[in-house]
Amino acid sequence: MRPIVCGLLVLCAASAALAHAFLDHAEPPVGATIAAAPTALRLYFSEPIEPVFSGVTLAGADGQPVATGAASIHPQNRAALVLPLPPLSPGRYRVSWHVVSTDTHRTEGSYEFEVRR
Repeated sequence: MRPIVCGLLVLCAASAALAHAFLDHAEPPVGATIAAAPTALRLYFSEPIEPVFSGVTLAGADGQPVATGAASIHPQNRAALVLPLPPLSPGRYRVSWHVVSTDTHRTEGSYEFEVRR
């Protein structure tokens, strides 16, 4: 009987560890140098997220915030955030994000990309 209980505990712990939404990939990609400025950022996470508690911001190389549209959940993918962008000048940009997964775990992070000069 003990091995069964231990096995169940291991399975429960493993599923709890997977309950956080982590950045899977992004458009533009993390660390990329791109030839043309994007019209939106698209961040794809490892699981669905709660839009009310999630967001994305963009800053220029000088650290100053870039005015953007409001972030929203992708209409066909509850694990993706879309941030509409104004026309961007060439240069480096820092994307900062925070999300809460549907099971209420919060994660956050940032990455950079560059628009070629």
